[in-house]
Amino acid sequence: NKDPKKTIDFYTGFDSDNSSGDFSEANHKVAEMLDLDPHQSSRTGKHNGETEIQENGIKRHRTSLPAPMFSRSDFSVWSILKKCIGLELSKITMPIVFNEPLSFLQRITEYMEHIYLINKACSHADSLERMQAVAAFAVSAVASQWERTGKPFNPLLGETYELTREDLGFRFISEQVSHHPPISAFYSEGLNKDFIFHGSIYPKLKFWGKSIEAEPRGTITLELLKHNEAYTWTNPTCCVHNVIIGKLWLEQYGTVEIVNHSTGDKCVLNFKPCGLFGKELHRVEGYIQDKNRKKLCVIYGKWTECLWCTDPTTYETYKKNEKRGGEQKKLKPSEDVIKSENDEADDMPEVQDTVQFIPGSKLLWRINCRPPNSSQMYNFTSFAVSLNELEKGMEAILAPTDCRLRPDIRNMENGNMDVASKEKERLEEKQRAARKERAKDEVEWHTRWFHQGTNPYTGTSDWLYSGGYFDRNFSDCPDIY
Repeated sequence: NKDPKKTIDFYTGFDSDNSSGDFSEANHKVAEMLDLDPHQSSRTGKHNGETEIQENGIKRHRTSLPAPMFSRSDFSVWSILKKCIGLELSKITMPIVFNEPLSFLQRITEYMEHIYLINKACSHADSLERMQAVAAFAVSAVASQWERTGKPFNPLLGETYELTREDLGFRFISEQVSHHPPISAFYSEGLNKDFIFHGSIYPKLKFWGKSIEAEPRGTITLELLKHNEAYTWTNPTCCVHNVIIGKLWLEQYGTVEIVNHSTGDKCVLNFKPCGLFGKELHRVEGYIQDKNRKKLCVIYGKWTECLWCTDPTTYETYKKNEKRGGEQKKLKPSEDVIKSENDEADDMPEVQDTVQFIPGSKLLWRINCRPPNSSQMYNFTSFAVSLNELEKGMEAILAPTDCRLRPDIRNMENGNMDVASKEKERLEEKQRAARKERAKDEVEWHTRWFHQGTNPYTGTSDWLYSGGYFDRNFSDCPDIY
């Protein structure tokens, strides 16, 4: 049975400072901004992760990390947890080997990997097609988490991350606005002024003995400026299984409601739990309805694979035929199927099937193929591999609080695990000392780029972008590294 007392924070649970003691090519302008010679070639990065500048001056993002993933086979989460029976789990600090070399702020930025779906929504004249694209975007936002069992680094208070991708048409800024409770705020906008995407995330983590469940908190908002529309939703619950023993595996479950506040349309997506025999593993099923609750279309698929839509009548006919044992047309078996490697009761069941295609359905989204060496790079996507790039000239442009400048993440990425661990401890101790100093002087912490307010569409508490980051006046940024 689940013990409600066993509840720990998503960030502080395993990394607390309370513990004792082939993606698209970039625009030429980026190379100029970073003070890079557009006509000078550099190494390809296939072996050392460096960025290539081609003869035509277009920047190509790196395709691998500087060092392969450190093996976790010699470490056990249980070896840490069993020593803490009866203690507050929020006081536990996990070894750095269980991390991945990205900050949680960078993990949030992975929402933008399938930004083409936002662009598609902007381009549609029909509100139903716009909702379909937005629904696909909401599902794609969690797709990068598939097989990502490494824990991102907890952002330090005041930590930031920016990303400008002129090739993809957006820029993004995030800030860790609170430490207790830990809250990450983000804001992104289209370079063509066609959309605004923003939100604040405060996930809570529950430890159930064999699994760790991250319950999402916070609202995500997408505004399509051309259509004067705003959509809001909250992500599904994420659960990592086999924390104690066996192969780690991940599932998403829960109901996600996407509301179009302009038309009253709503998309209800059910991320199905695995179930006893794994039949529903990774499945997503739902529908879009208008303001009068009339179903306009049905959406189905897997968040690890693809998403389709069809009209309700066709879907119901297919389901009735399925119950009668009618023939079903299946896509070719997915390479994404994961099989259980042990016989624990809480293990992931063996799964062989994939999405059952309903004739006449329209494809809304398909997951990007990962790099062939992804398993050696923390199961990163091509987009994720590029997030911690630190190129020549970039330090002069970035805020001094940017994740790319964190020495613990940088050393881990480079394979210097001992140095990374020591730097992590140093940064946490520096954060504790700064908090004690503020308490002593009765000084409150002030966020730099976001302020607390009310979401204009839901009326709930939210963190809103204050503006000004890209003016690049970083003179009053805190010293956190």
